[in-house]
Amino acid sequence: TQAITLTLLFRSVGAVLFGVFSDRFGRKWPLVFNLLLVSILELGAGFVQTYAQFLALRSLFGIGMGGIWGLAASTALENLPVGLRGLASGVLQQGYAVGYLLAAVISLELVPEVHPGWRALFWTASGISAFSALLRAFLPESAVFLKAREAAEAHGVVSEAQKTRVFLRETKAMLARHWLLCVYAVLLMTGMNFLSHGSQDLFPTYLQKTKGFSAHAATISTIIGNCGAVAGGAVAGWASQYLGRRLTIILCTLLTAAFIPLWILPSSFSSLSAGAFCIQFGVQGAWGVIPIHLSEMSPPAFRATFPGVAYQLGNMVSSASAQIESTGGDHLKTMLNGKPVPDYAKVQGIFIGCIAAFLLFITVIGPENHSSQFEKHRAAFDEGGGLDDAYIDEDGVTRTGVRPDDAEANEKTSEERSSTEKVERSPSGA
Repeated sequence: TQAITLTLLFRSVGAVLFGVFSDRFGRKWPLVFNLLLVSILELGAGFVQTYAQFLALRSLFGIGMGGIWGLAASTALENLPVGLRGLASGVLQQGYAVGYLLAAVISLELVPEVHPGWRALFWTASGISAFSALLRAFLPESAVFLKAREAAEAHGVVSEAQKTRVFLRETKAMLARHWLLCVYAVLLMTGMNFLSHGSQDLFPTYLQKTKGFSAHAATISTIIGNCGAVAGGAVAGWASQYLGRRLTIILCTLLTAAFIPLWILPSSFSSLSAGAFCIQFGVQGAWGVIPIHLSEMSPPAFRATFPGVAYQLGNMVSSASAQIESTGGDHLKTMLNGKPVPDYAKVQGIFIGCIAAFLLFITVIGPENHSSQFEKHRAAFDEGGGLDDAYIDEDGVTRTGVRPDDAEANEKTSEERSSTEKVERSPSGA
C-alpha cells in the first residue's frame, strides 16, 4: 500500500509540469517526452534490488504518470466533433481499464512462466509505453492547437519569450477568476478517485484474505470486473451526450451503490465476480464521463492543465485509500475456516457507500457546460486567452464576446420562449 500511496501523491506534480508544457508549447512533444519518461522508469523498476529503490522509482513514476491523462484527453477531445465527444470520452477513459486488464492477464499468464517473475510485468509495460511514444511522434500536432498558435501570432504574440510572459499573465488571471471552480473540481475528483481506488486497489487482497480465494481465482475475478469497467465507460460516455454529464454520473453512482451487496455478501466465485462486473460497470461508467465533463468545465485555454491538475490533486487526496481500507481490516475481523481474518468486505462496503453519497452530493451541486465548443477558444499564450469569452472566428481572427453561433442559438431559444408565452396568453391557451 505504501508504493500505491507514493505513486498517487506525486502524480499531481506531473500534472502541473506536463499540463503547463502542453498548454504552452503544444500537445505533441510534451506527451512524447512524458511517455518516454514513463517507459524509462518502468524499465528501471524491473532492475531494483531493494524496497527503498522500488519506492523511489515509484515516486518518480508518479510524476510521469500524472502528466499523461490531461495531455491525452485534451488532444483527443478537442479534435473531435462536439456530438462524438461523449462516446470518445468513455472510450478514452477506459484505456485505464484496458491497461489494468492487460496487467492482470500478464500477471496471470506470463509472470509465473518466466525466470524474472514480477519484473517481466514492468518490462512489458515499458515496451508498451515506448511504442505509444513512438506512435505519437509520428502523428501530427493537434490541428486545433496549431490554429490557436497561428491566431496568437497574427495577434502580435510572436517571440517565444513574449508567449511565455503572456501565458504566465493569463494563468494568473485565470486562477484569480476561477479559484472556486478549481476547488470544486478537486472535490469532485477526490470523490471519483476514492470511488475508483477504493473499489480496485485491495480487491484481489479482499478476495484472497477474506473470501479464501486463490491468487489465480482472484486475478480472474479482477479481469471480469475490468470487463465491466470497459463496457460501463463506453456506454456511459455515449449516454452522457444525450442525458447530460452530471445526470449520467449520478445514475452510474447510484448503480454502484445498488450493487454493493452483491460485491461483498456472497462467498462463491461466480457471484462475487458478477458483483465485481456490476460495481466496475458503475464506477468506470461514471469515470467515462469525466474527461469530457472536466474539459467542458475547465477554462478553455487551460484544458490540458486544469483537468489534469484537478484529477491528480484528487488522486493525491485519495492516495491513502488503500491504507484506510487496510487499517479498517486490521480492526474489523471475520472468521474464515475457524480463523480470524480481516473483514475487507464490510470495510469496502462501508467505504464505497460513504464515497458514493459524497459523490452524489458534489455532482448535484456542481456546474455543467454540456457541448462547449472549447476548440474555438484562444490559446493560453494569446492576449486575453484567460478570458472565457475569447474565441477565434472562422477567418482565424481572435475576438472577445459571444460567438455568432452561440448568439444564434440564444436568439432561437428566446424566440421559442416568446412564442410559448404568446400561446399561453391567448384565449385557447388559457
